Amino acid sequence: MIGHATLQRTAEIVMVLGIIALCQPWSLFLHQYGLIIIIVGLVTFMFTGWFGPKDAPPTQDGSANEGRS
Repeated sequence: MIGHATLQRTAEIVMVLGIIALCQPWSLFLHQYGLIIIIVGLVTFMFTGWFGPKDAPPTQDGSANEGRS
């Protein structure tokens, strides 16, 4: 399965590529689908926030375990 951080970074890259595709003057095809590329990246980014990694269970003192020793 793809990791949360990897999927989130990929969604950010897709959004940036969509902006570049929308602003470039050479290809009409990329310009026409630039907004769709941005929306796909945005929806993917939103889903990674909703379905991301589970929060660590609280410890005895009530704070979340952050993996520190």
